[in-house]
Amino acid sequence: MPKLITIGYGDPADYDRTPKSARDAAHAQDAKLRSDGAVMGIAGEPVQVRNPDAHGVETRDGPFMSSALPIAGFAIIEAADLSEAIKKVSCVPCAVAHGVVEVWPLKQAT
Repeated sequence: MPKLITIGYGDPADYDRTPKSARDAAHAQDAKLRSDGAVMGIAGEPVQVRNPDAHGVETRDGPFMSSALPIAGFAIIEAADLSEAIKKVSCVPCAVAHGVVEVWPLKQAT
């Protein structure tokens, strides 16, 4: 089954203003995804890594990408297709609590 990477973005203040019943249901959806084999994690502090022409590793603290909302976490899920993946993540905390979830199909490297 195809794998997809999801990136959840959300502001803690928006999470806090979401009704507890909606948050609880969203966390239950996270638990279901994990029980179905999804790998999930909360975003830590990123480090950028470069190695131009393989002549020396350069690192820089902080994200390369930026967003109006902070990144909350990541998951690797399986779904038959993009529509199924969207359905699976449409009820997770970031989607429900006024944030957003990006879904990125993970294509096999050759």
